This record gives sequence, structure tokens and C-alpha cells, in this order.
Amino acid sequence: MAKAPLIQLSNIALTFGGNPVFTDLGLIIQAGDRVSLVGRNGSGKSTLMKVMAGLVEADKGSRVIPPGVSVGYMEQEPDLTAYDTLGDYAFSDLDVADHYKVEIAAEGLKFDPDQLVRTASGGERRRAALAKLLGESPALMLLDEPTNHLDIEAISWLEASLRESRNSFVVISHDRAFLTELTRATLWIDRGAVRRSDQGFGSFESWRDKVWEEEDDQRHKLDRKIKAEARWAVEGISARRKRNMGRIRALGELRAERASQIKRQTTAAMALESGQKSGVKVIEAKDLSLAFGELEILNGFSLTIQRQDRIAIVGPNGVGKTTLIKTLLGQQKPDSGTVKLGTNLKIAMFDQGRSQLDPNLSLWESLTSDPTMAVSGSSDQIMVRGTPKHVVGYLKEFLFAEEQMRAPVRSLSGGEKARLILARLMAQESNFLILDEPTNDLDIETLDLLQDVLGEYDGTVLLVSHDRDFLDRVATSTIALEGAGKAIVYAGGWSDYQVQKSMLDNLGTEKLPNNNRIQKLKTKTQNTHITFTEQHQLKILPKKIERLEAEIKKLEEFLSQPDLFRNHPVKFKKATEVLVERQEDLALTELEWLELEEKVNG
Repeated sequence: MAKAPLIQLSNIALTFGGNPVFTDLGLIIQAGDRVSLVGRNGSGKSTLMKVMAGLVEADKGSRVIPPGVSVGYMEQEPDLTAYDTLGDYAFSDLDVADHYKVEIAAEGLKFDPDQLVRTASGGERRRAALAKLLGESPALMLLDEPTNHLDIEAISWLEASLRESRNSFVVISHDRAFLTELTRATLWIDRGAVRRSDQGFGSFESWRDKVWEEEDDQRHKLDRKIKAEARWAVEGISARRKRNMGRIRALGELRAERASQIKRQTTAAMALESGQKSGVKVIEAKDLSLAFGELEILNGFSLTIQRQDRIAIVGPNGVGKTTLIKTLLGQQKPDSGTVKLGTNLKIAMFDQGRSQLDPNLSLWESLTSDPTMAVSGSSDQIMVRGTPKHVVGYLKEFLFAEEQMRAPVRSLSGGEKARLILARLMAQESNFLILDEPTNDLDIETLDLLQDVLGEYDGTVLLVSHDRDFLDRVATSTIALEGAGKAIVYAGGWSDYQVQKSMLDNLGTEKLPNNNRIQKLKTKTQNTHITFTEQHQLKILPKKIERLEAEIKKLEEFLSQPDLFRNHPVKFKKATEVLVERQEDLALTELEWLELEEKVNG
């Protein structure tokens, strides 16, 4: 039996005063769909999502939503001017019986509903918008970069919440791990067309490469056919002019078809030049302790970074990741301990706050006015890794159009600003890169290229990121800031850190010498007859149990209100039904956890 459609777009055409964004676009989202929406930066992902949400009206075509179907959109920049606190906004237009959902989301997403709007950051406002959408729980949720400004703990909470949800959703995200875990279908915007695959994001890259391979094969066949027909036209047209005018017209049609084929967008021409090598030892930190009031960031932390290391720093927002970087660079003095920098260091930094960019300068001025890049006496030349280069040509290598060169930086999208910072950073010679949240807003192809460039870089990399896949592909070691001054170095990237931490926590061996700890881990691995998937379930099930218990408690508090049944029978009925569902889920989850515990313990 066919699934019920939640939304249908037909023959959509949209133009923003220039080249068309979409022409004759059509798509259907059905009940049960969990869809990743992917495409290059600037391909129209957010625009398409706004068309689906009814916020952007197409030039032509239709948008059909069946009666009774609700569609919700997570606003990137929500308007909170009418509200005093983030909670006032998140609870607005929401049934009182559903307020507990926002409270649960506020805990999971880590924002304070009592935070005043006027003092809230952009990230806090976005988290309030996401909590509001989760509270409203529409049949179809449209999520545009929901993981931006979330730390890994909050991303994991959102991932679990969406996995357990019965809602359908379409999601735009640069977070591969998030998309792979959650999606069952993929919409791919490519050169104004939308293709659909009924497989999740995990299969996207192989599908994309196959499509491109088939395109290239068809293009080569067409080129050979045009060449053969053109040769015939030159050699045989005079003898068979009248009989073969149809063939001449066909040749013209073949050439028109070839000319109409849209060239695929290239990737940015990223490159890094390490220049002079640094010393073998880049940073040596001994017995660092640092606290701000009651917030303890480091306690007796030691670290040695050597040339060509790729060190990742992970931990919740506010735990002190950026402060640790400043301390290691000597920009923040520790309360105790020493930091010694190596020799011949040439440091280049990607700042998550993007403070390097003046929003009022043009892209052109952003490069030519930088004293580290400017060429003396020239207004259009910059130094790129020691060689003079025209600013327009260099910006084109990072996929900026010529008409953007004189536009202000503030007009750029988040992904374009990230590319501009990378252009500035990669123009410098460096042997020590500091990357503080470099992955936000970058499309997947640009992320792929950045990973490749970092892999070939001859210098050292110190990075902060909440992108688990990026960490797995880049990091050789991971520093986990776990709060209360606890900072532990693990080998490998995010997944390696998770496995090591889980095993160490289960064994309770953190105080054992390293050789004893390794032997314990080997013994445990040999004797444990559970899969890595089951190990992961064993880790997340207690958190799920806590969340279900919290929801049940809030529902019971709501149902205990005097006269609720008499004054609000519909709300009473709805809350009672949800309570029964949560109690059943809790019983099943506890049973699953007990079975896995018994399996581990033999």
C-alpha cells in the first residue's frame, strides 16, 4: 500500500532576478520519510526548504499539503523581538500539555529557557527554535543545519530524539555521522535539478559518483557521435545534399544538446604550504592547572605535541576547549605549570568567531588590505604562499563569482564566509595550523577536500570540532575535556576515543599503569561476546531510560493538577495516552538493557 504524501511540489520554477534556481522541479515527501537534503553550497538547499515550508513563493508551480498535515520549519534566524526570554518564544503557540517536550529539549540542547532574549547568542536562539519545533512535533519537520552551534553531547541527544520520533523529517546538515545515522532517503540538488535515492546518506557518495560516471560516459559517446557526423558532413554533403538535409539538421541538434549540458561545479582549489619546517617538538606542556572561579578547566595536565601530529580537542560547550588552545599557544597564562613552544613556528589560525573578517569590507578588500597578504604598491595583487597573484583569480579558485568581489562580507552565506577564511589562511605559509570549528557551514565536497589537504600537510594541526566524521578522518590523537579539570589524551579520532573510554569506564582501570590497562582491555575484548553495536546500545540505553523517566515524571505532574479532567478533558486524554506510551517504552528499554548486561556478565 502506498504511503500517504505529506507534501508535493510540482513544476516549481524559481528565479531571483538572474539565472533560475529551479526549473520544473517536482518532489514528494511521504509519511515515514527521513530524508537528507544535500548539495553544494549555493545550490539552493535552504531555498528549496523554504519553498517546502511556504516561506518562499515559487514563480510558478504548485505546493500541495493534504488537509490535517502539519509542516514545521526550524528557522535559522528566528525573530524573537516580541519575547522577553527564550522560553517565552519556545513555549509560544504550544499546548500546555506539550510544554514538557520543550523542557526536555532545553535540557538536551543545553539552553536556559529563562535566558533573556536581548543577551542570548545566535546559537542559543537557534537552539530555542529547535526546541520549539520539537515541542510542536509536526507531521513533517524541516531542519536546516540543526547541529550548528551544538556540541557533540547535544548532537547525540538530538540524534536519539529524532531516531525515536514518529515524525517525518527533511534535514540539511554537513555532519556526515548525523545524516548516516538518521536518514533513509536522499534528495540531491545538482545544477538546478533534484534527484532522489531511496537510500540514506550513507550510500550518497557511491550513488553520486555512479551518476557522474554515467554522465561522463554519455558525454563521451555524444562527443564521438558529433565528431563522426561532422566528418561525414565535410566529406559527403556535396554529393548527397538533397537526400541528407535531415542528417545535417540532426547534427545541429546533437551540437545543441552538447552545448546545453551543464558543466558540473568544480571544487575549490585548496592548498597548504608548510614552508620552513618547525622543530620536532612543537609544544611541551607540563602540569598545567587553570580555573576561572569555580570553573576548573585543567588540573595537572601534561602534553607533548610533535611535528605532523593532528590533535583534536573535544568536549561540551563551555568546558574550555578554546581556552586550552590559548593556553597551549601562550596566549593564556595557566595558574600553574609551564608551556614551552618549539622553534621556527609559523602559526595560521581559523577562528570559529570569524573575527578575522570585517563585515563591512568587500571580499576584494578583505584580502588586499591584510598586511600579511598585501603586495606593496598594488591594489589588486596579493601574496599567495610567497607568489604574487591577482585577487580575482585567487578568489575564483575558492568558487567566488566575479560579481561577488566588490560585495560586502556581510552579504555572504555561512559557507561562503568559511571559504573566505580558508582562502586567507591558505595564502599564508605555515607549519602549525589552529582550526577552531572549521567545519561549520561547509558543504560535504569542500569538507572532503579540506580533509585531503590536511592529510597532505607537512605541518602540525590542532583542531576543535563537533563533527565526529571529520575527527575520525583527520585526528591522530584526541584530547577529551570531561569537566572538573579532567583532560585525557586518547589515541585516534572520535570513534577510537569512544571505544577506549567505554572499555576503561567498564573496567574501572583509569588508575592502573598503562601496560596493565592495555592487558585488561585485551582480556575484556577476548571474553566479551557482544558486538560493537551492542556495546553502543549498552552505553546509550541508560541515557534513554533517564529521559523516559523524566518525561513520565513531568506528565504525571501535569495529570495531577486539580480539576484538569473536568476543565480540559481533551488535554487530559492526550496526556494520559502519551504517559501510557512512555511507560511501555520505558519497560521495553529497561528489559533490553538488562539482557545486554546479563550477556556482558556471562
